[in-house]
Amino acid sequence: MSWFLLILSGLLEAVWAIALSRIDGLHSRIPITVFIVGLTLSMAGLALALRDLPLGTAYAVWVGIGATATVVYSMATGAEPFSVVRMLLVAGIIGCVIGLKLTH
Repeated sequence: MSWFLLILSGLLEAVWAIALSRIDGLHSRIPITVFIVGLTLSMAGLALALRDLPLGTAYAVWVGIGATATVVYSMATGAEPFSVVRMLLVAGIIGCVIGLKLTH
């Protein structure tokens, strides 16, 4: 259950990061709301996962999932350029996250 919460929290990290990029001088209510809700749920899930998982491993996995999801979303929407090298580097992050899970 802790790993499930951690993965979900990592995905929510990407949600609040993307919402943060869309806040236009605190005038856009929907991105602000998505940011606050996403951040709150992401942090709550991380806190719950930390009850059973070591801090270093959990934090690295949380950041890795969030960063990966954010980059993939940005490339898919055209906000960032796509390249094979970038995808290989993202695959490296995913490999490291899987490695941390397997060695836990």
